Formats: sequence, structure tokens, C-alpha cells
Amino acid sequence: MGASVGLAAQCRYHTRGISGRRAHTLCGKPRARRLSLKLTTIRVLGIDPGSQCTGFGLVDVAGPRLTYVASGVIRTPHGDLAARLCEIFTCMRSIVSQYRPQEIAIERVFVNRNPDSALKLGQARGAAICGTAEAGAEVFEYATREIKQAVVGSGSAEKAQVQLMMRSLLKLEGPVASDAADALAAAVCHALRGSVRASLRAAARLR
Repeated sequence: MGASVGLAAQCRYHTRGISGRRAHTLCGKPRARRLSLKLTTIRVLGIDPGSQCTGFGLVDVAGPRLTYVASGVIRTPHGDLAARLCEIFTCMRSIVSQYRPQEIAIERVFVNRNPDSALKLGQARGAAICGTAEAGAEVFEYATREIKQAVVGSGSAEKAQVQLMMRSLLKLEGPVASDAADALAAAVCHALRGSVRASLRAAARLR
């Protein structure tokens, strides 16, 4: 699956399409077909924030099944920080309008030794969250180590390991950009952590 330019002309992001996607079972064997047809689906948007590159990834969760929807990277222009934050906000707003996520999983800011970098990352993260506001989706936060632990089995896993696991878990063909893989990992972590399962159970009770 090759990368295709995002639908919003004003946004500089690229997406992987949904052609050839296959459902993956999170745990255990899938239930009988007649039961799976009645499962409620929750769409989760994962976000890996960054002032220069912001990754995003979407998966559909239905019971134990996890299905890839789309992923990509928002690449901001060089120069003024305000313009870059506006780009993140505009593109994220376009993404949620197109894909309609119901829950959002985003990486928590890691405060490192460079306070300026941490501040810029926090601002980019805020711009991304604000861009999702119109979706009315609940936002969940996860530490980087927590996400890696959930999807790879080690909180200190390298980016290449996360990329490999996302390709394997979601049955993706071809390479996945590291920022997009990190965003998909956030979405998968959320699905595995049980919050989305609670949403599925609540939706099932209302049917």
C-alpha cells in the first residue's frame, strides 16, 4: 500500500489507505460469525505529537478484533512555531472530520533535560487535542513506556521494534513511518488497556 496525499489540500499530511486491511484478533479466538456481526465497533485515533512531525493512526475495535483504518504523519513547515501549531490544529481537525473517531489516545509529554523542547512538544500536543474537539471524543493519555510495554512487551523498546510490531499486529504491507507507528501503538495500547472494552460493553447494553 503506497502513501497517498491527504484529502485536505491545505494540510501537509500523508495517509496509508485502508485497502487490503485485515482484522486481527487481540486475544483468543474470534467468536462465531453470527455473534461477531452484532458487535459494536469503536474507532480509536492514536496521536504521537510533535512540533515538526505529528503521527496519527486509526483502528476499529470490535470485541476482540482490531482492524486497521488509516495512518499518516502531519509534517509542519519550517519557521514560525505559531504557524506550525496552526498546521497541526487544522490537519487534525480535517482528520477527525474525515474518519470520525469515538475515542482518542495520545502520548503523555515526557519532560526531558531540555525544557524548551518539552515546552514545544506540549504546545504541539495541545494543538492536536484542540483539533479533535469537534469530534466530541474522550481523550485518554498514556506514557511512552506504557505504550511500548503494551504493544512490544518492553517499556524501553526501540522505535524500530514498535514499527515492526505494528506491521505484524495490523497485517500491514510495506514500511510504516515511525511517527505513524507510534500513533498506531497508542491506539492499540488503548484497545488493550480495557477502556475501549468498557465503551463497547456500554454500547452493547444500549442496543
